[in-house]
Parts: sequence; structure tokens; C-alpha cells
Amino acid sequence: MELEKIRAAAERVASSLGMEVVDVEWKVGKQRFLRVYIDRPAGPESGTGAGISHSDCQAVSEQLSVLLDVEELVPGPRYILEISSPGLDRKLSKPADYERFAGRLAKVWTNEPVENTRYLEGRLRGYADGIVQLEVKDHVVAVPFAGIRKAQLVVEL
Repeated sequence: MELEKIRAAAERVASSLGMEVVDVEWKVGKQRFLRVYIDRPAGPESGTGAGISHSDCQAVSEQLSVLLDVEELVPGPRYILEISSPGLDRKLSKPADYERFAGRLAKVWTNEPVENTRYLEGRLRGYADGIVQLEVKDHVVAVPFAGIRKAQLVVEL
């Protein structure tokens, strides 16, 4: 199965409904799951995004399900298609995510130590020229985007 073709199909559906695809996951266990995470793009009126409703997920699910079947993108036995918002603790995967969520608290794991650690938690200060700026304890740390193994937002209550 080609996940990139599935992502492209999901992006066509989401964009036609004014949304964007954040991530696509394929999991096989007792059942086969195709998970697609969607969000509303950030805009002047929505700031970091307007969020996703249950009806948004339903609309994407109905349209994407038909498209996946017609284009035969998921071969084999039955699978479960799940459409979801990325959640409050969403993954940060694209450079634009670090700009979009500037000011928010994030956890970042790196492949190589940055200032003697592979784990940082701090406030995002943006992205420029391949570098993510993260404020950790009143000190801004420059983290090379290419060296980030995993990053996600932290829920603040």
C-alpha cells in the first residue's frame, strides 16, 4: 500500500472542504486502521486554526471512503477509516507548524544533543532558515529542524 497516494487523496478531499491533512497513519494489529488527522488552516480570522467539528470529520470520512474505494488505494481485507482532529497535544512535523504555534509550549526530542540534552521543553519562538527557536527557562535555544526526531505541543490548562 502506498501511503503517499492515500495522503494525496485525503488532501484533495480535505482541501475541497476548506481543511488540511495534518498526518496519515496506517496501523495493523487485530484490525487494520487508516487514521487521517485534519485541521482548519490558520488564517487571519482564525489565528492558529478554527478547529475541527464532528461534522467536519464525518464529511471528510464520507468523501474519502468513496475515493479510497474507487481508486482502490487500500488493498486487502476490511479496514477501519478514522478521521480525527490532531488534538491539543498535536505533533509538530512541518516547519510551518513551528511558526503557526509560536508562543505555545512544546516538547522536542532531538537525534543529537543540543546544549547537552536530547529533550527540551519550552515555548516556541518560531522557525527560520532551518532552525527552530525554543525558549527554555528564559534562554532561547536554536534547534536544527533536520535534527528533530519528534516534537509535540503541550496542553496548557
